[in-house]
Amino acid sequence: MTRKYIDCREYPSEMNCSVALSADSDEELLEAAVQHATTVHKHSDSPELRSQLKSLFHNGTPPAEAPRRG
Repeated sequence: MTRKYIDCREYPSEMNCSVALSADSDEELLEAAVQHATTVHKHSDSPELRSQLKSLFHNGTPPAEAPRRG
């Protein structure tokens, strides 16, 4: 089983969020990411949000340093 992560530092926001989440399964990571997106970033939970978040998953663990933006 490959660990997965999603990292808010990759996506600019007004709050400069530095949260990175990781889990052993897509399902667990998706639920944590949805909770973060809806609670902290005030997004609405929807199939579109879940699909978008899932497309941002990476294999492995988040880097200690903030990822460079493009």
